[in-house]
Amino acid sequence: MSSILIKNAYIVNPADSFEGESDILVKDGFIAQIGKDISVAADETIDAAGLVAAPGLIDVHSHFRDPGFTHKEDIITGAGAAAAGGYTTVVLMCNTKPPVDNVETLEYVLEKGRLTGIRVESCATVTVGMKGEELTDYAALVKAGAAGFTDDGIPIMDPEVLRKALLESKPFGKPVSLHEENRNLISENGINAGEASLFYGVKGSPREAEISMIERDIDILRETGGIMNIQHISTAEGVELVRKGKKDGLTGLHAEATPQHFSLTEKALIEKGSFAKLNPPLRTEEDRLAVIEGLKDGTIDIIATDHAPHSAEEKAAEITKAPSGMTGLETALPLAVTHLVRESGMKLIDVLAKFTVNPAAMYSFTDRGNLKEGYKADIVLFNPDEEIVVGDFKSKAVNSPFTGEKLYGAVHFVICDGRVIVRK
Repeated sequence: MSSILIKNAYIVNPADSFEGESDILVKDGFIAQIGKDISVAADETIDAAGLVAAPGLIDVHSHFRDPGFTHKEDIITGAGAAAAGGYTTVVLMCNTKPPVDNVETLEYVLEKGRLTGIRVESCATVTVGMKGEELTDYAALVKAGAAGFTDDGIPIMDPEVLRKALLESKPFGKPVSLHEENRNLISENGINAGEASLFYGVKGSPREAEISMIERDIDILRETGGIMNIQHISTAEGVELVRKGKKDGLTGLHAEATPQHFSLTEKALIEKGSFAKLNPPLRTEEDRLAVIEGLKDGTIDIIATDHAPHSAEEKAAEITKAPSGMTGLETALPLAVTHLVRESGMKLIDVLAKFTVNPAAMYSFTDRGNLKEGYKADIVLFNPDEEIVVGDFKSKAVNSPFTGEKLYGAVHFVICDGRVIVRK
């Protein structure tokens, strides 16, 4: 394999709290040396003066729509979008057609993922057909490479099924990730019951739909143990429930926030229409600030994109019929730099922890998420002070409410497994 010498980078490595200017030598797919003034012959030398070097980003929540919905996205184009955003690892959700509830479909996803330039992992479903009733064959799916389990997009309404799922996954050390919306309380998905629902003349999705499920499921985790990930948290009360659970010593409890939920409120749904329609919906400014506070104090330990591409035709439907979701892989890092670092005062190293070492730890990816000698050479080089204009997506889809916005955080190089896969 080739060697790469990165000169004059400013390393930010949350895994060991290191920050400082240094050179990085990549050899045979691994980080061979980090230090000042490395002088060796390499196949390529990159002058990274002015750039931050961080571990390649890890997304625990992406939809590549493959198999079954490849008019929206496929594994190849999704991986291209991920790489453009600085990601070297993605964990795919399994609400495909057929869903990833069997070894054959899981193997298809992982095999196609190996054709991309990044590391494509996949969850399997918690239940057969995502029907919330019968558990899938966890042992067989883990053996085939399942990173974890989720019925993402569909809440697990039966508490006994969730108990069984946590107990079944516990011996494997795999997380169960939960979409926390009580569908019995929701009239119209993707529209917050408040200013947005009043504007569109519907009842919408009340905050209690999320709060009640998070409260129930944390209580179940207290009984069972295991690893639970609360996905795309959107309410202040939900953040507080997770905060209390962690203070009570629930070490297996994780929570993720999306850039859209810490960047936007329900006003965006009124202004941007279906491009800002999400499940769970964008909520109030108080909720947005609570999510940011949860990120600051460590209550929310992961930033996840919930990359959810849809076709232009689908998003053009009237607001109650258009599907929920937005593209997110190409805007996540700039949104975090802009709204968390520049506007909210978070340290860049703390923000990057939620993109790297924390998701790696939840999924036990012991070979990545750390820019250190001996680890996989998965590296992103970016300029947090450089302005970009959102657009020119690598994804098949363009359903983003951020198109045309000026943000900070330009990705210049992405290296995965010792190979340069993005060069700007």
